[in-house]
Amino acid sequence: MFFVPDGTTKCGYYECTECGDRFLSLYTVPKMVCPSCGECMDFEIGPDEELPEELETAKLLQIVEGEEVEKMDTLLSLAISGGDYEWL
Repeated sequence: MFFVPDGTTKCGYYECTECGDRFLSLYTVPKMVCPSCGECMDFEIGPDEELPEELETAKLLQIVEGEEVEKMDTLLSLAISGGDYEWL
């Protein structure tokens, strides 16, 4: 979820309050489950156990539109790769 597909014209820029990761998503909701630290649902639980609660810790910082989507995607890619732009 860190990268958006080519040709995307609108996406959300999020930051997780738990792990601090920042990422782009095709969704533009105010809060969502962080793809890095969010708990995956485990449906193989016993009869006495409860389903774990999914916490929406990623908050929308801004909605990115138009050609800014590609720029933001490239900047986040560079941040993740440590500035090595040769692999892009």
